[in-house]
Amino acid sequence: MVVAVIVIAFVYLSQVYADVLWYQQLGFLEVFVTENLSRIVLFVIAFLVMAGAVFFSLRIAFRSRPIYAPDSAIQDNLNRYQAQLEPIRRLLMLGIPVVLGAFAGTAASSQWQEVLLFVNQEPFGKQDPEFGMDYAFYMFTLPFLSFVLGFLISVVIISAIATILTHYLYGGIRLEEKGLFTTKAARVQIAVVAALFLVLQGVNYWLDRYDTLLNQGTWAGALYTDVNAVIPTKAILAVAAIIVAVLFVASAFVGRWRLPLIGTAMLIITALLAGGVYPAVVQRFQVRPSELSLESQFIDRNIDLTREAYGLDQVEVEPYTPEAVPQAGALGDDGETTANIRLLDPNLVSDAFSQLQQFRQYYQFPETLNVDRYEIDGEVQDTVIAVRELDTNGVPDGWVNEHVFYTHGYGVVAAAGSTVQPDGRPSFLQSGIPSTGVLGDESTYEPRIYFGEDSPLYSVVGAPEGQAPAEIDRPQNENSDNESRTTFSGEGGPDVGNAFNRLVYALKFQSTDLLLSDQVNGSSQILYDRDPVDRVRKVAPYLTLDGNSYPAIVDGRVKWIIDGYTTSASFPYSTEQELESATQDSQTAEGLATALPAERVNYIRNAVKATVDAYDGSVNLYAWDDQDPVLKSWQNVYPSSLKPYSEMSADLMAHVRYPEDLFKVQRELLARYHVTDTDAFYNNSEAWNVPGDPGQTSDGQTSTALTDRQPPFYLTLQMPNQDQAAFSLTTPFIPFVPAGQTPRNVLYGFLAANGDAGTGEDGVKSEDYGRLTLLDSSGQDSVVGPGQAQNLFNSDTTVSQELNLLRQGASEVINGNLLTLPIGGGIAYVQPVYVQSSGSSSFPVLRRVLVSFGDDVGFAPTLAEALDQVFDGNSGATTGDEENVGATPEDPATPAEGGDEGATPAPTPGATSGATPPATSGDPAADLRTALDDANTAIQDGNAALASGDFAAYGEAQDRLQDALQRALDAEAQVSGSGE
Repeated sequence: MVVAVIVIAFVYLSQVYADVLWYQQLGFLEVFVTENLSRIVLFVIAFLVMAGAVFFSLRIAFRSRPIYAPDSAIQDNLNRYQAQLEPIRRLLMLGIPVVLGAFAGTAASSQWQEVLLFVNQEPFGKQDPEFGMDYAFYMFTLPFLSFVLGFLISVVIISAIATILTHYLYGGIRLEEKGLFTTKAARVQIAVVAALFLVLQGVNYWLDRYDTLLNQGTWAGALYTDVNAVIPTKAILAVAAIIVAVLFVASAFVGRWRLPLIGTAMLIITALLAGGVYPAVVQRFQVRPSELSLESQFIDRNIDLTREAYGLDQVEVEPYTPEAVPQAGALGDDGETTANIRLLDPNLVSDAFSQLQQFRQYYQFPETLNVDRYEIDGEVQDTVIAVRELDTNGVPDGWVNEHVFYTHGYGVVAAAGSTVQPDGRPSFLQSGIPSTGVLGDESTYEPRIYFGEDSPLYSVVGAPEGQAPAEIDRPQNENSDNESRTTFSGEGGPDVGNAFNRLVYALKFQSTDLLLSDQVNGSSQILYDRDPVDRVRKVAPYLTLDGNSYPAIVDGRVKWIIDGYTTSASFPYSTEQELESATQDSQTAEGLATALPAERVNYIRNAVKATVDAYDGSVNLYAWDDQDPVLKSWQNVYPSSLKPYSEMSADLMAHVRYPEDLFKVQRELLARYHVTDTDAFYNNSEAWNVPGDPGQTSDGQTSTALTDRQPPFYLTLQMPNQDQAAFSLTTPFIPFVPAGQTPRNVLYGFLAANGDAGTGEDGVKSEDYGRLTLLDSSGQDSVVGPGQAQNLFNSDTTVSQELNLLRQGASEVINGNLLTLPIGGGIAYVQPVYVQSSGSSSFPVLRRVLVSFGDDVGFAPTLAEALDQVFDGNSGATTGDEENVGATPEDPATPAEGGDEGATPAPTPGATSGATPPATSGDPAADLRTALDDANTAIQDGNAALASGDFAAYGEAQDRLQDALQRALDAEAQVSGSGE
């Protein structure tokens, strides 16, 4: 047993030691020490209080037991119980308090954050409208007092149970024919415990007055009934409880229980009548008949403080009356917006990145890519960006391969968001192996990705100087079969060069190979906890982290950027939101994004911007909202963990963006709380909804269910009445309808959050960052909404014909994200259309762009042409893909630059592999008929070849089919353009 205890203790302490090494290496040891010391102190205090109270209750009751008790049948039974317990009585007298104390200590230690915030709280400098208390009282003091009070009530109740049972067992309390008999000692002890309970209950009643400001009813906070009935009665009950407590103490010495029992009965009756019946009567007979007039001031409080708690009090609302009829040249003033309209859907192009830029089976790209922006040739351009991470499923089996040789991914891959190559593939700005492009190369940035979202569980890296490199670095070039090797040279993890540390981590990861392998040397480090979000969560446990971390090349390093939120559920008069439901949309439903945890809050701030270096895993936390009192309180707790945002470089500032999950929470609230007029808010007559995602249905019909909502989109956008474009996060609104009803898909609002923080100077934040601008078009009931725009696309005859042609030959047509744009004095919708063939190595390629403005629809190979179709032949727009107008697609037989040698090239319109495209007759209508006949013949030949098992012939038929379909589309476009 001794050996077992020693082994268990060593294993436990070794894990603590491993954590110490991890935090110390990162420079956040104070976080580990502060949290664990706080937990230990709380455990010890709670243990001592609970165990001490129970122990002394048992001891006093036992020592004051009557020596001679009257003989009776009941006493005989008790005597037998006493005799059975006597051999273990001392053990029980100690064991019971210890066990109960351990449970209490464990429960109390989990409240370490509430205690630290109370001790280190910062004032808000603003008072609530009912009691005039600083908001900090509700955010920090009230939760702490509630915790302490709840704990003390538990201690008193358990002590009372222990007291009564002990007195009963040893004869201090007896049931006799004349009634209940108690000794004086029992009576005094029980009376004191009851008095303590009543005093605590009185304090509880008093604190309940303040808790009314946190109520979550029809409107949050203390309403008319609370203010005029509940709060006064709680004060009365608090005083009454103290009076009854005094009666109990007096009765202990007088020896009569009548007065305290009567007082207790009266307290219960008063609590039922004054605390329940009276408020219900006031609500039913006084408030309900005149609800609006009586509740109006409290509704105003709810509106004002909810908007303040969620950062909505500075929303700039602008009336917007969209034009419905497009005019030629109308987009001439929207050049910055139209030049950056994103045609590359980050949710669809991962396969294209994989086929064209993966190069090895041990690399991978995430299913959903990220949107960022970079300055290229003096112009800021939106990009779709990802890092080439290591895929452990593609690593050969074996401990050395999995943990020593294959340790990291390689390189950033980025494509222009607003244009593609003529054949529909991404136009890469950064690509290849070695990594090259306009964003840099190996001489200007470190491309190796040791820390990422899909990194291995752990890797052992590092070697003495002069030792040959062991880690597989990357292919020597894109077409090489040989890999170069490298040695990690940073400080990325704890040292495992000595035998003790190797043993510690062998226990942690349950790996004898780690302990015995000759690949582990005196300079080895172990890298683990490599997901950027997990690393930040460990060093900042007080933050709620955004579900989407994104990579950026910053100051010569790849940095993961993560947004951290301070949250609370204790802001007065603010409406609660469940973060999980508020951040759900069609992307989270499909697993393409992560919703926030199921936490209920009524206060949130984007308080911290965190970065994780993809090479060495170093973490930096920047106090972004340095005016947030919650964050300032945590800075008092961890004085050295957070850096001021003034230490952020200009390059990092340029890649900070408005956080997506915060925006989702805000838009959920703003759908109702954009209304500040009391009457309209009360009637809910101007409430909105976030529209459903039209891309999730084939007919454009949408619902407003949580899992169907359209996600927000990042766009470089110049809002009406603004001087310049900004990288923004956007969402539309439609009218509110009750659950289960068909939504009215007309546009009522459009919200944009300015996400440009950079000013070009180190540590200087743009004054416009975070500005929320709301275009209110609710006065118009005919503005096309996202669902209606999708219906226009689907029902347009020309669009339908061309899409049917694109679907021929087992090709799949995929609609990209539907973007809403306030341009040209109205609302335009842009949707890229992708086509993916049925091959195993195929990927979606951009074939067409859909545009609508009012009831007019454009459908063309490029955005520039589609806009011109809508705006009377000349939109006046500058677009990112205008150079593709009339461009000849590349021959698919020629591999794409930087392409995967094992990948099948994307089908290229207008060409057949190995063949010369048929000549045109000059008559578009005749060419269309010929192309359709050729397509029909190719389909029949393909089906026949497939039936006979001739896959070579089937592939040749598919090539002819693709060629015929493209010729048909080109001819049809000429027919439409000539008016035939």
